[in-house]
Amino acid sequence: MATTNPTPNTVAAAGVTGTTTVVDPVVAKIAGIAAREVPGVFDLGGGAARIVGGIRDAIGQRDQGQGIKVEVGEKQVAADVTIVVHYPEQLQVVADNVRHAVARAITELVGMEVAEINVTVTDVHIPGDDQDEAEETRVA
Repeated sequence: MATTNPTPNTVAAAGVTGTTTVVDPVVAKIAGIAAREVPGVFDLGGGAARIVGGIRDAIGQRDQGQGIKVEVGEKQVAADVTIVVHYPEQLQVVADNVRHAVARAITELVGMEVAEINVTVTDVHIPGDDQDEAEETRVA
């Protein structure tokens, strides 16, 4: 008789139990990735978080959870998402799309119910602003 290695399904069926804990930073990272994928989102976080994020990006260590605050309970998750929107996108539409994308990611990837997702728009990014700032700070 040949023996087979147990698959996750056969292990669970064999009565093996335990708990899974998903910590806040993991959920924040998943929410951040989902929010960044929404069309119209320029960046996540407020001014100070974006400055620190820019430094981290420059050294290749992007913080995917930047601009995201989560509270993870036993069965539910609540999230606060801070975004910067591209001009001239409709702020309410982008915020609603972020809310839906983050809720879907938490439900599908984490497997928890979403209690609420609050979206705060802290800025509007106007194309060309970055270039103007770079030119103003250039040393001759």
